[in-house]
Amino acid sequence: MGTHRVMRQDDNGNRFVVAKGLDPAEARRLVAEFEARGHKQMYWVEADGEARPEAADGTVRNA
Repeated sequence: MGTHRVMRQDDNGNRFVVAKGLDPAEARRLVAEFEARGHKQMYWVEADGEARPEAADGTVRNA
């Protein structure tokens, strides 16, 4: 099993890497912690190495 990262999307649709190099359980724990604190952005877990989302202008966020 590889490492995972925590991603965040803000209200404008911009996506950012919050943390990377985590085991899956730690990544899920971190997402749960952010959600429990009432953060309004969307958080999720991805496997490291998945395609990085591009912004509308074609740039890659937090590359």
